Amino acid sequence: MPKKTNTPDSSKLDEIVASAHRNRDSREQDYRAKSLKMYPWVCGRCSREFTRENLHELTVHHRDHNHDNNPDDGSNWELLCLYCHDNEHARYLDGESTGNTDSSGKDSNAVTHNPLAALGDLLKKSD
Repeated sequence: MPKKTNTPDSSKLDEIVASAHRNRDSREQDYRAKSLKMYPWVCGRCSREFTRENLHELTVHHRDHNHDNNPDDGSNWELLCLYCHDNEHARYLDGESTGNTDSSGKDSNAVTHNPLAALGDLLKKSD
């Protein structure tokens, strides 16, 4: 394993990286604390309820996938359990890799046609 050299450039880079980590951790704690005060401790997808004992399994998901977009009203956040949060990001990445998402991250190939919409009318006619 190569030895790390402490040149002026590498120590400056280490400071920048450490500062970025501190800022990120501080920002995350800020919006997480706000969202936990704002919303009930329930996963927005599977409806699993959380208590203080398992609250660490409840995450804050950014709807637009931009972790710097943290409005005070919480409109870009939703609380998701670890499993639903991982699933949401996997779906987003799958859509991105296939080119099936628009700029908001929504599936641009979403089905909008309901083939059974007129079924009720057809059944009434046969009576």
